[in-house]
Amino acid sequence: MTDVSDGAVALTGGRMASAVLRRNDTVLRPASDSSEFMAALLKTFEQQNFTGAPKYLGQVDDKDMFTYIPGDVPAKFRPWSDDQVGAAARLLRQMHDATRGSDLAGRFDVVCHHDPGPNNAVFQNDMPVAFIDFELAAPGGRLEDVAYMAWTWSISSKQTMALVDQAAQVRLIADTYGLHEAERHALTDCVLERQSRNVRFWAELAAHPETAPAAPEVLADRIAWSKREHHFVYTHREVFDGALA
Repeated sequence: MTDVSDGAVALTGGRMASAVLRRNDTVLRPASDSSEFMAALLKTFEQQNFTGAPKYLGQVDDKDMFTYIPGDVPAKFRPWSDDQVGAAARLLRQMHDATRGSDLAGRFDVVCHHDPGPNNAVFQNDMPVAFIDFELAAPGGRLEDVAYMAWTWSISSKQTMALVDQAAQVRLIADTYGLHEAERHALTDCVLERQSRNVRFWAELAAHPETAPAAPEVLADRIAWSKREHHFVYTHREVFDGALA
């Protein structure tokens, strides 16, 4: 966090949000095209008693205002314990259940966060308790989020955690979330698709550097990382499929 001139504090964490400030018990971020949907989503969470997300408080000076959730937001991906991963999977299922059958989800299963990595989770007492940064949230299939969670919480081509342990954690996510058999069979393919989509996403942003949320070299690193991760999962997909069987 960085102090700014008006007494607010600039918040770090996440990869999409910029110019996000904390002022006392509120968070301010520039309004965007996603503000209306995000506001409706957070109101839905509140109505459904889902507490794992900020509350929306309205707009002030062209900024969206939210409640501040105290805790720590990891700056980087790293290995997580089974307890932490299980807690994240339970939180994701609760979030999805809060939107199932809602007008916001429409014809889709749920409203997806679309970036439920540890860098968008608030930790208290070393456990994930809430998601933040819902700018990319949109209706979708729940496997989109589960696959992204499996990748960003448990899979790494650096193998700082052994491959067999990564696969076991992916199974833990599937078990804890409660995927049915057909979804488990499809999960590895969904991870690969999310990684491919990540390449396309960052490449599209890099094509417009004047509005991109990061410097060109940072975007290039994210594209290269996504490609490495895709190659890793593709090469070892039998291990992940076997763990999910």
